[in-house]
Amino acid sequence: MWAIGGKTVLITGATSGIGLEAAVGLARLGARPILVGRDAARTGAAVNAVQRWSETEVASYLCDFSSQADIRRLAAAIGGNHPRLDVLVNNAGGVHKRRRLTVDGLEATFATNHLGYFLLTTLLLERIVQSAPARIITVASIGHRRGAIDFNDLELERGYSIMRAYSRSKLANVLFATELARRLAGTGVTSNSLHPGAVATNIWSGAPFWAKPLIHLLWRPWFITAEEGARTIIQLAVRPDLDSVTGGYFENHRAVAPAPLAQDEALARRLWETSERLVTIRGASAPAALKGRPTT
Repeated sequence: MWAIGGKTVLITGATSGIGLEAAVGLARLGARPILVGRDAARTGAAVNAVQRWSETEVASYLCDFSSQADIRRLAAAIGGNHPRLDVLVNNAGGVHKRRRLTVDGLEATFATNHLGYFLLTTLLLERIVQSAPARIITVASIGHRRGAIDFNDLELERGYSIMRAYSRSKLANVLFATELARRLAGTGVTSNSLHPGAVATNIWSGAPFWAKPLIHLLWRPWFITAEEGARTIIQLAVRPDLDSVTGGYFENHRAVAPAPLAQDEALARRLWETSERLVTIRGASAPAALKGRPTT
């Protein structure tokens, strides 16, 4: 039977919103949280908030998920300091009202929301497999149902909009989580994705000024608190009946079918291979946990 007490849980995007609430909730259940944030002051405040509920010292790291070099530094630090990694919660992300490029020359929403998850998970995968049974939880969104992947214009050089970029990145999240589940079959590591609900957080602070009142008026009746939004993350981390459930997508605390595109295995494989090229993890440098694993 799965129990979270004493297990090491790494949560990205943990300084506010559902990431912070998930960290608090898991600490209250006895987990050993590791918080990852981008801003030192906010990360320190988050550590103080979680520490009130934790019986062990709360670890924290800084990382800008739009930078592949930063993600590599984070993975090296985690690998060097933590002998076990029982749960990874991929939660960091954001949106941008105008198309912009990261330091790596990639479209920022896709790079942060998808490639950030992909790179960190891949770099930590051997440690996670060594810690099995373990769980990887990817925070996606119901917005993936409006997403599309165009490999001829993956980074939206033509026709960029905030919603196109966001929904594409969230579709990529679901495709990544399900493809990861296929590749990890038999390792004791599960991979699932989720929609946390329409959470009243600051993720849309980058929306155009004209769109913010519209978002507020149209979505406010369905907004839930960050604490409520974190519940699905916590459940995926602790529920014993999910010990062997992998490749699932969850909304409203239950597994549901994602968008048809998110169920396309060929699309998921191509996205994985493209992501490998974009983060230059391939061939001999691929993690041993995935080498030789079929994706049928």
